[in-house]
Amino acid sequence: MSMLISEFYGKKVISNEGKILGDVKGVMLNFEDGSISHLLLTDAERLIRSPNPRMDLQKNSVAYKRVKKVTENVVVGIN
Repeated sequence: MSMLISEFYGKKVISNEGKILGDVKGVMLNFEDGSISHLLLTDAERLIRSPNPRMDLQKNSVAYKRVKKVTENVVVGIN
């Protein structure tokens, strides 16, 4: 399946247990292999200006490898 990155924006991110984690506000890419690295649940600018961007990235994003299904929502596996 292929999708445009812009199609992720605004989708609800829901855990496989039904908990709403937030909305996709950005997509982080891995330019080395051309894959999506993370879905950001906060504005990228906020992460960049953070005193501890690495910790804020962990708190405010979902690793794309956890994505189980993308429909009108993004379902992610937690744990």
